[in-house]
Amino acid sequence: MTEPAPTLPELIDMQIRTSGPMSIASYMGLCLTHPSKGYYKVADPLGAAGDFVTAPEISQMFGELIGFFVVTLWQQMGSPKDFTLLELGPGRGTLLADLLRVACRADGFRDGLDLRLFETSPSLIAEQNARLEAYEPKWIDAFEKVGRGPLIVISNEFFDALPIRQLVRTDDGWHERMVGTNNGNRVFGLNPTPIPATAMPEAIANAAPNSVFEVGLASGEVMKRLASTVSTQGGAILAIDYGYARTQTGETLQGVRKHKFADVLEAPGETDISAHVDFEALGNLATSAGLAVQPLATQGEFLRRMGMDQRAKALSAANPGSAADVTAAKNRLLDADQMGELFKVFCASSPGLDPPGFA
Repeated sequence: MTEPAPTLPELIDMQIRTSGPMSIASYMGLCLTHPSKGYYKVADPLGAAGDFVTAPEISQMFGELIGFFVVTLWQQMGSPKDFTLLELGPGRGTLLADLLRVACRADGFRDGLDLRLFETSPSLIAEQNARLEAYEPKWIDAFEKVGRGPLIVISNEFFDALPIRQLVRTDDGWHERMVGTNNGNRVFGLNPTPIPATAMPEAIANAAPNSVFEVGLASGEVMKRLASTVSTQGGAILAIDYGYARTQTGETLQGVRKHKFADVLEAPGETDISAHVDFEALGNLATSAGLAVQPLATQGEFLRRMGMDQRAKALSAANPGSAADVTAAKNRLLDADQMGELFKVFCASSPGLDPPGFA
């Protein structure tokens, strides 16, 4: 009789037994993007039946305002006849569908559009295709495959899902936190070899004992590649995510399952794992590539500057029976005690452009 294929938890535990404890980055990578068993390969994480709800699923206004942002930049670049619009992790395609419904009203936008999507989930790719087929989307698996002409990149809750490393300050310096096993259970531990102090950022050099520093090497690599392309071809990068404006210590690694916080070690492949984004680090990489970085805005600030209050009034006037739902969605996206303050909006662009929505 054929032995059943090992589950993802079994594969992870087997690798730890064979090769020793793994970094949190390696663990996150296996949990989220294992080729056949990873969370984003087998789960449908979005919506009430999934694990979380994203801003585009809350209201059409979110995507519509980003559509206005994109078309404004396109016009500032001279309305190029060939340009690429790339979304990172497009979910169900809701954001792009709302965005393109607005942007394609501009003369020439649809004709010049080369739509690219970076996605790893087969089920979500099917949903994206169903919503976006009319725009002839192309799916890419590497950031070098972005087409010709200026490049406009958008992402919502993408960078937070990229693997991080965690470093912990002890009496004898910084040590990397690892995932190992103890009595058959997955547990955290520290690599006994300290990391040279010279390798640590100046901003956290004097951190207190037991401080945790999270390093987004994968996020940095994505930003570096995209910023290099935008620097060469022209365009902009817009990233909306939860994170912090300045490089700092703090433990933000978290698991979410069925809309509740969950132990990140408990159910590999069944739990969404994420961490806050270090926007200062991403901005430094974009600046090094020659891009202009806007002052970081909160989601509430950005959407208000883009006209969400006015759009909500117009929608409510056009659909009086839905006015209460429109107001509730607007408040959820804007209010400080909901998504308005936690989520930040980052933009890096070619020098000379004036991205709307920023101070």
